[in-house]
Amino acid sequence: MASRIPLDLEPMLAALKPELPEGPGWTYEPKWDGFRILAHRSGGSVELVSRGARPMTRYFPEVLDGFRSLPADELVLDGELVLIQDGELDFDALQLRLHPAESRVRLLARQTPATYVAFDLLAEGTRDLRPLSLAERRERLWRLLERAPAIRRTSVTELPTVARHWFDAFEGAGLDGVIAKLASQPYLPGRRAWVKVKHRRTADCVVIGFRRSSDGSSLSSLLLGLYDRSGALHYVGHTTSFGAIARKEVMSHLEPLIEPSSERWGRRPGGPSRWSRGKDTAWVSVRPELVCEVAYDKLQGGERFRHAAAFVRWRSDKPPVECGFDQITKPPRRMPLASAMGRNRW
Repeated sequence: MASRIPLDLEPMLAALKPELPEGPGWTYEPKWDGFRILAHRSGGSVELVSRGARPMTRYFPEVLDGFRSLPADELVLDGELVLIQDGELDFDALQLRLHPAESRVRLLARQTPATYVAFDLLAEGTRDLRPLSLAERRERLWRLLERAPAIRRTSVTELPTVARHWFDAFEGAGLDGVIAKLASQPYLPGRRAWVKVKHRRTADCVVIGFRRSSDGSSLSSLLLGLYDRSGALHYVGHTTSFGAIARKEVMSHLEPLIEPSSERWGRRPGGPSRWSRGKDTAWVSVRPELVCEVAYDKLQGGERFRHAAAFVRWRSDKPPVECGFDQITKPPRRMPLASAMGRNRW
């Protein structure tokens, strides 16, 4: 592979911050919502590798020729594999692409093709570009993609006013937020040296259960639920943001409520899945009497929080039955998703 960059290289990462940094040297990109992929090309061979060194090549055969069309035989690109439907990013449909059956993989590749959005170039030919500045790597990447329409590139701006506009305008199309990067920075694998600002909202949820710590002595996470219009209770995710002292206090409130649920259920906390990777998913049911406010970034598929929600406060003033999906509103689409992609010809 190019410059002997290993297939299991961890990508450079971003630290979550409440505000975008400003000042000389900062540049901004839309934050894509897909699978982070390092694409390795060596001659006619292309390997797609996700975070944690997960091989992804077999699931997305439709994008491989795009990398083979690039005018260099040895390359390593960093970017996001996304799936666009009706002008919006569709992460749920992207997850469905990870299917074990080869025939199903080929069918989905035709029906719901993915797109690779590149934002960095780590190697070209025999040269390792990671020590170069981001500005230099970007310039090389833009030139590389000039005549390669199958591989898209992300939009970039140096203006924080434009970045804040993107933050608001692209949310309705499924983008996560904005990434800030210093133009002078080298590529630092595994380091959270970029900055990300994501959309954060709050919702009042009823506590439907909990999971214990690995040794069974303490709280691991609270399980959260919301009611639909028919009165069915749906599991929507969990929150883990408690210190050691707070965990003991929370457990003292939970223990008197432990009992099998008599609720009419919609979606229940599940067992092992392809994403749990062997983790203990056993949970303890409690009467749905406690309400807490949590902060979340996105409701995936209209039914569950994408990531762990952050605990904000208890809501002893709110009846559990008022914790409904009506709190969750989808933002309007204000700009077409294509505007978040730069032109390959420059």
